[in-house]
Amino acid sequence: MNDDIDTIMTLMEASFDPVWGEAWNRRQLSDSLSMPHTQYSLIDAGGNCPPVGDKAAGFALTKYVAGEEEVLLIAVDPAHRSKGIGSALLRQCFQSAITRGAERIFLEMRDNNTARSLYERLGFEAIGRRKDYYTSANGSRIDAITFAKTLL
Repeated sequence: MNDDIDTIMTLMEASFDPVWGEAWNRRQLSDSLSMPHTQYSLIDAGGNCPPVGDKAAGFALTKYVAGEEEVLLIAVDPAHRSKGIGSALLRQCFQSAITRGAERIFLEMRDNNTARSLYERLGFEAIGRRKDYYTSANGSRIDAITFAKTLL
């Protein structure tokens, strides 16, 4: 598991814009993974689960609670974006969530996140807004958008 945490940390550092401070630190990630019903998925450049020791192109961290799944973090290495990796990773999340009994899946993102079109293309719908939720390094603020998708 420590190797996978190293992989996730590397992907997070490469993928999240430091301006928004969205990347978690190692302790936050480890603590989250120690909680019940929290899991991660890794994906390689071919859209498959990478064999141990192979390079991952993306990851997702999800949590299941009472018939609902939440995507806590998701990232695709910038070198592998726009190649279907994010779609494949989310589809893996959908299948895993269904297996765990989830009827809906949620995620939250910055209003200016370019991944919005991906989420909408895969059936997520905006269901809420948190005004000025994110604060950038320079102090500017931006809303968070909550999305949901019915799985069953």
